[in-house]
Amino acid sequence: MTYCAIVPPFLLDALGNADDAGLAALAQRTIELDTTHRDWRRTPRPAAEPGDANRSVHDAGNAETLPGELKREEGGDPSGDKSVDDAYDHLGATWTFYSEAYQRDSINGQGLPLIATVHYGDRYDNAFWNGDQMVFGDGDGTIFLAFTGPLDITAHELTHGVTQYTANLTYEGQSGALNESLSDVFGVLTKQHALGQTADQADWLIGAGLFGPDVEGKALRSMAAPGTAYDDPRIGRDPQPATMDDYVETTDDNGGVHINSGIPNHAFHLAATALGGNAWERAGLVWYQVLTSGSLAADVDFATFAQATVDQAASVDAETQEAVRKAWTDVKVLT
Repeated sequence: MTYCAIVPPFLLDALGNADDAGLAALAQRTIELDTTHRDWRRTPRPAAEPGDANRSVHDAGNAETLPGELKREEGGDPSGDKSVDDAYDHLGATWTFYSEAYQRDSINGQGLPLIATVHYGDRYDNAFWNGDQMVFGDGDGTIFLAFTGPLDITAHELTHGVTQYTANLTYEGQSGALNESLSDVFGVLTKQHALGQTADQADWLIGAGLFGPDVEGKALRSMAAPGTAYDDPRIGRDPQPATMDDYVETTDDNGGVHINSGIPNHAFHLAATALGGNAWERAGLVWYQVLTSGSLAADVDFATFAQATVDQAASVDAETQEAVRKAWTDVKVLT
């Protein structure tokens, strides 16, 4: 499984060249650590007995060693450390979402313990799934606040684990963009499930609340309007396209996995809002069934994935199938 982080490399590259030398240095150190973790290989960990959530949260103490000191484990009292307790709660909310919405027992379907480390590195500007556990930085305090804050960041990264244990999509090009999009989809659905929101009540933002108060932006990504999430002189402008008309051909960011994911993100938003109600019950169910079907090639492209969702939607009802087909047509993946 490839290391997957929430903040795309192009955004950190921009911050690494900011006029503020302190912010630039922190971003550059984040990039160095991210490069190290991309070369990390996990040691397989046996699953726990199926059942309830099994969480443990560790504190790296601003060092760079994993997993760090155990601070809270399943059933334990709150630690008093907001980052520890937020991570614990968000691991639980993600576990609950997959259990209640899709009867999935943890991210591997077999009770895998959920491990997290907080306070990783010195004001580390990222959060990531490394194939074995979640890792959260504290953020620099100016551009990025604590990465344990937004629930959908945790759910996004844990969904990389779900993908790892199911379709295991190649993290490059269109399959990589689908990998990222699936994490965004189930990240926002976890948030909507926890808040009891219907599709029309949700903000459809990834990472709302992560930016500091003086950043010109509302989130890392917008599924409703890709390309509009931020526009700040220190980190640049959100580059995500909403349709295939603006698809970005690039060798950066593993072939644009965090950029072109805006297209399938937008398709999901269109389908979910057209159907209304709880987005995880119809559109989300279709996406989940396709992800876990065992039929996706690791290097699946947008069009093949899109057609798979259209075909799968027929098992829900005709209205769902039509909404899914129209969504992919509107973003010009299907004709």
